[in-house]
Amino acid sequence: MKLHRTTLAVASATLAAGISMAAWAEYEQLVEMGYPAPEEGELVHVPPTMADLEEADINPELKKVIRRGYDLFTNTQQLRGENVFNDMNCSSCHLGEGRQPFSAPVWPAAVTLPDFRGKNQHVNNLEERIAGCFAYSMNGTPPEYGSDDMLALSAYHQWLATGAPMYPDQPIYGRGFPPPERPETLSYENGEALYMEQCSVCHSEDGSGLYVDGEYVFPAPWGDGSNNWGAGIVRTHTAAGFIKNNMPLGQPLSLSDQQAWDIAYYMTQQERPQDPRYTESVDQVLEQFGPTFHKHSSYGQVREQDDHRLADHANWGEKGDIVPWNVGVPRFEDLED
Repeated sequence: MKLHRTTLAVASATLAAGISMAAWAEYEQLVEMGYPAPEEGELVHVPPTMADLEEADINPELKKVIRRGYDLFTNTQQLRGENVFNDMNCSSCHLGEGRQPFSAPVWPAAVTLPDFRGKNQHVNNLEERIAGCFAYSMNGTPPEYGSDDMLALSAYHQWLATGAPMYPDQPIYGRGFPPPERPETLSYENGEALYMEQCSVCHSEDGSGLYVDGEYVFPAPWGDGSNNWGAGIVRTHTAAGFIKNNMPLGQPLSLSDQQAWDIAYYMTQQERPQDPRYTESVDQVLEQFGPTFHKHSSYGQVREQDDHRLADHANWGEKGDIVPWNVGVPRFEDLED
């Protein structure tokens, strides 16, 4: 009954905000699939679909820009060699066109930024947050702030946030990749076996992803075609949350908590391109970011299976020696006093 009342209340608010019943029905199915129902006090937002965009009473030129943002979000590979230097699309991690709860839906960024971000230790706006995804998750270099592509991506994020309150003071339902409780021990061997059994059919045994007739189908979870050592999903708890809530594709929540963590542990103990914050050595990166970002990753750790020290290399993948222009750029230094 509580869920039914919540459903009715949220559906009414959704329709009042101009979101279609079809979009709400898609959202409601998540609870039927086993995802937790919204708790009292949580912000539940149903992002509009591209079909809703067609019916929206907004300027036709804005619609064109939002469509371009959607196109870039779901096919970021069209920027390959210019802004993207691996096999990822934005939608590789943010499933369901960036709309799907428990798969880091992107609309919360549009209503919670600007805000302080621990990763770069200063206040970030929406464009800077998107730029970080290009530098780390895409192993690339972002479009310039204010450029057509950056504006289009920002517009798409903000379109998805239609009707959501700015700076909400309550928890956001389905935000991020919420991980299950961490087991007492993690097993690399069990993670490897599970990966081969559950994941390799889509992502290949060597983690190189899947191409069919030269066309991108599924992303690479490690290696040169994957995100680099600075990407958020290389943190074991983030990977475990993504896997538990979303994998295998079409079978979310089918893995046990232990299985999700073991697969994440195995995957995040594999090599990938270097963290773009690297300048001299792994130890230099750990000195700066070991107490914060990399305390949750395997960066610089010695892999017990073969005594290999992870990330102890100067391999930048397809990107080569290109340094993302947005990495390491300080902000608001004149406010220190």
